[in-house]
Amino acid sequence: MIDSYFRRAVILVCETHDKGVLGFIINKPLDISLDELLGSFDPSSVKVMYGGPVATDIVHFIHDAGDLIEDSVYISDGVYWGGDISKLKFLLEKQVILPDQVKFFVGYTGWSPSQLDSEIETGSWVMAEMDRNYVFNRDNTELWKIIMENLGNAHSVIGQMPDHMHLN
Repeated sequence: MIDSYFRRAVILVCETHDKGVLGFIINKPLDISLDELLGSFDPSSVKVMYGGPVATDIVHFIHDAGDLIEDSVYISDGVYWGGDISKLKFLLEKQVILPDQVKFFVGYTGWSPSQLDSEIETGSWVMAEMDRNYVFNRDNTELWKIIMENLGNAHSVIGQMPDHMHLN
């Protein structure tokens, strides 16, 4: 994608239904603290990401705490979306959950029904299997490249290309 929102974006798809698809860009960090977003929220080392251009006045979170946080939505092995934020705050303060087990997102990415399928068919997106390490244990700046290389073949070559072709 050439669009600045989605250029080399890695998106975790969290919800698909007849009204569309919702996901979060997991590799675009913001230079903002969680305290600035939510007020009196510690620790400050929890990552805040740009989730996408839709509803940027709403904050979401992904975690790996599962049933420890009531009302969490299971996404895949070791990845959960949302839940009781006051419980999350408590678990972070008590260090039951560590900052690298949570990511917060400003906004989200959304598609209308069949829009994402159409974009995949035209080659705008490449699909890859989700791995919890992509969400929680990877350097965000290299994640797109790592995923492309893991796909192999031509994707690996694309992953090696510089972001700006004039630098090649």
